Amino acid sequence: MHIHILGICGTFMGGIASLAAEKGFKVTGQDENVYPPMSTQLEKLGIELQEGYQSKHLQPYPDVVVIGNALKRGVEAVEYVLNEGIKYQSGPQWLAENILNERWVIAVAGTHGKTTTTGMIAWILEFAGFNPGFLVGGIPANFGLSAKWGQDPYFVVEADEYDSAFFDKRSKFVHYHPKTCVLNNLEFDHADIFNNLDEIKKQFHHLVRTVPGKGALIVPKNDKELQDVLKMGAWSDVIFFGNNGEWQAVLHASDGSSFDVHYQGKNQGQVKWQLIGEHNVSNALAAIAATHHAGIRPGVAIEALAGFQSVKRRMEVKGQVNNVTVYDDFAHHPTAIETTIAGLRAKIGQKRLIAIVDIRSNTMCMGTHQHEMAKSLAKADKVLVYQSPKVSWNIKQTLAELGDNLMVAQDTQHIIDAVLQMVQPNDHILIMSNGGFDNIHQRLLQALAQTEMVA
Repeated sequence: MHIHILGICGTFMGGIASLAAEKGFKVTGQDENVYPPMSTQLEKLGIELQEGYQSKHLQPYPDVVVIGNALKRGVEAVEYVLNEGIKYQSGPQWLAENILNERWVIAVAGTHGKTTTTGMIAWILEFAGFNPGFLVGGIPANFGLSAKWGQDPYFVVEADEYDSAFFDKRSKFVHYHPKTCVLNNLEFDHADIFNNLDEIKKQFHHLVRTVPGKGALIVPKNDKELQDVLKMGAWSDVIFFGNNGEWQAVLHASDGSSFDVHYQGKNQGQVKWQLIGEHNVSNALAAIAATHHAGIRPGVAIEALAGFQSVKRRMEVKGQVNNVTVYDDFAHHPTAIETTIAGLRAKIGQKRLIAIVDIRSNTMCMGTHQHEMAKSLAKADKVLVYQSPKVSWNIKQTLAELGDNLMVAQDTQHIIDAVLQMVQPNDHILIMSNGGFDNIHQRLLQALAQTEMVA
């Protein structure tokens, strides 16, 4: 069978491509923007990529076209599919029909932490001796790929609340029908498709409706918005984690690199791992609780997390030059930015932290969270913000309280030049973007290598 994917370089659609190729399907695809890490993964799998959405890439006709949710009516390739009567599906529908219908699905939903938590759960199952399938919105370092078919019974999927396709406006996760469902947290996001938080809560309620009675919901005890979702109805066991929950963490290190795991008041063991940040401690509790529901002993999960290597683009060290460390992180929502900076600050103490932020997502460009940004960046010593033409709000004015610590630029080269002027030995440079960001990470490292710094 020949599957052609429109929007193949998105993390989710790239995962679909990988799964189909692993099962022996002929897979081709096209995208408007081709960039790593997904393009690299697909090329390694021998998947033919075409840049641009021209109809000629759909000749001869594939058996089915899987259409990503970034595609809209009016796009040449989309119009060709409709006019020619070629069979088409959304990515979530293809996943549900071809893989999930016979598996123990463990789904991870929430505004933040989905990718990392999904990677943790897959790794715990792997460590426990299973061969889980998974689809993650990133590349877990333990596996080196974003998706794997695996073997029965388990399939772990990152469950996104974004819509499925231009012809299916339901959230992706309603297709997945999980037996174990993690609801990590809930905030307003995706302002381009949701008008308010209540609309998102309704979609989460629809997800809860699909979890069977013998299944389980894994939920943070003190998340008010998720409590509202549960009040709409819950027909499965609800297992709480975090403060006042059945699963709790007791920190040994303020940066979250070491903590005890307690279940129903009893210490299950100590996690010592590479990750930092209280948000990752919370992700770990969710992962341990989810795998416990799936039959994995807490001690095994704790031992597994000691070897968990996180996910690419989640506080990933891209390089160190002249004692300056450059990190790449996917954070783009104010809460994610704040927790990411807080985690790094706890790790590096009083050393200088330079934050570089790409205002890129539709929600952020619209300015939905603009008044939360100054607070989220407050713990950084210097803040450099990229303002693309898509940004509809005045960044410099809105973040004025950051004072002389703030610089706004319309060009990534200006950001690199500014960093070279201010950088000092032992600085930590945290780059946060949910896109390719003009390959700024490698360009900056190369520039730093050619710069002589004075302590």
